Amino acid sequence: MRLIQENISSEFDAFSKNYKKDMIAVVPHYEVLLEVFLDAIPHDHLVEHVLDIGCGNGIVTDRLMSKYGESKYTLVDASAEMLALCRQRFLDRRVDYVQSYFSEFNFPIATYDLAVAGFSLHHCDGEEKQLLFKKIHTALKPGGLFVISDLFINKSDEDHPALLKEWEAHVMNHNPGGNKWAWLMEHYAAFDRPDNLENQRTWLTKAGFSEVKIIWKKGHWINLCAVKA
Repeated sequence: MRLIQENISSEFDAFSKNYKKDMIAVVPHYEVLLEVFLDAIPHDHLVEHVLDIGCGNGIVTDRLMSKYGESKYTLVDASAEMLALCRQRFLDRRVDYVQSYFSEFNFPIATYDLAVAGFSLHHCDGEEKQLLFKKIHTALKPGGLFVISDLFINKSDEDHPALLKEWEAHVMNHNPGGNKWAWLMEHYAAFDRPDNLENQRTWLTKAGFSEVKIIWKKGHWINLCAVKA
């Protein structure tokens, strides 16, 4: 029996109903990888306009608003249900909402002080990431930051089987019945295209970022910050 939806936007429309609970259950270190978004931003960095790429239910933006509540935000996601949750969550905030796949979003030039991607870029393959990194670099103001939390590994890497074993243990600890793990592996095969840290560092540098810093790392679960000169 097929456990997933037919495309990624429909998949996350369905996933939106218990988003945070499900993410904690299926993503190791999820809450830490959320909190460190703030650690990646220097205290003296001016944050006037933020781009959240693959915003989901707005949980990364919510963390940022705890410190940068007066900033303007642009939230991009392919899921209408996720954006509806964001609209409810940020009623009195300066937020623009864009329902779009990353490849179809019109990135403006030198507009954002900060771009964030929380557990969204692994849905892009290597070529898509390289193009996206170039667009994000162009869309950032000089000195702008691009902060990512995600899984950094290639499915062909030799330590990928070991990652899957550790990942399964985490999911089974939260959902012992096995249904969640079965769904996750079907989702992972159909929709997820992670790339390892070495590749993504290289692509970020080629896109024009002057520095790529690891903020937090546990195995292949990483938060990093890329700086536009």
